[in-house]
Amino acid sequence: MEPVVSKFRTYREAEEATLEYYRRLSPAERLEVLFQLRAFNAKENDAPSERLARVYRIAQLKRG
Repeated sequence: MEPVVSKFRTYREAEEATLEYYRRLSPAERLEVLFQLRAFNAKENDAPSERLARVYRIAQLKRG
C-alpha cells in the first residue's frame, strides 16, 4: 500500500473519497490493510508483554 496525498475543499469530500477508496479495494487488499493496522497497533501498544508477573500472597490478619 503506497501513501497518497490528496487535497479536498471540505471534510465531507475527504470522507467520501476515503470511503470510495476502500470500496474499490478487493477483499484481499482490505484484509491486508487490516493486518497492517493490527501489526502497527501491536507494536505501539504492547502493554501486556510489559507487565510485571502477578504474585499472589495470602496475608494472615490479626484479629483484635
